[in-house]
Amino acid sequence: MSWSITLTVNGEPRHVELDDPRVTLLDLLRERLDLTGSKKGCDRGQCGACTVLLDGQRVNSCLALAVSHDGAEVVTIEGLARSGVLHPVQAAFIEHDAFQCGFCTPGQIMSAVGMIGEAQAGDDPERVRECMSGNLCRCGAYQGITEAVLDAQQRMGQDGWEEAA
Repeated sequence: MSWSITLTVNGEPRHVELDDPRVTLLDLLRERLDLTGSKKGCDRGQCGACTVLLDGQRVNSCLALAVSHDGAEVVTIEGLARSGVLHPVQAAFIEHDAFQCGFCTPGQIMSAVGMIGEAQAGDDPERVRECMSGNLCRCGAYQGITEAVLDAQQRMGQDGWEEAA
C-alpha cells in the first residue's frame, strides 16, 4: 500500500508517494526532496535542529508524520531568501555572528522567523531566549542569536518584510 500526499514546499507544489505512513516530514524533506538544510539532530524533538514552518507555525519536523500534513505549506531554510536577497533573520545571524559550527543554525533561524511571525517576544531579550528555548546550540552562541533575533525583528518592522511562510 502507498500513500499519496501533496505539499507546497518553499512555494512549489510537491507530489510524493510514500510506502510507509511513518515517514517523518524531516525524512521526506531530506531524503526524498533533497532539502538538507533542516538537520537531523536528536530525532526526538528536543534540540530544534529540524525546525521548519508548517502552515506558518514552527514545528519540529522530526516529530511530524508527513502523511498527516497532506495539503500543508512548508517553508524550510532553503525557502527564506527572496530573489537572492537573504531574509532579515538570515542577514542578522551573519552580522551578529550568531553561529559557530552552524549545525543548529537552520533550525534557529526558522524558529526565529516563526517566533517573530507569532509576535511573541517584543523587544525583551529574556523573552526571546524563552521563546527560542526549544532550539539548542551546543557551541553556546546564544548571545549572538538573541541579538540577531532582536535586530531582525526591528528591521522587519521597519522594512515591512512579510513573514516568509
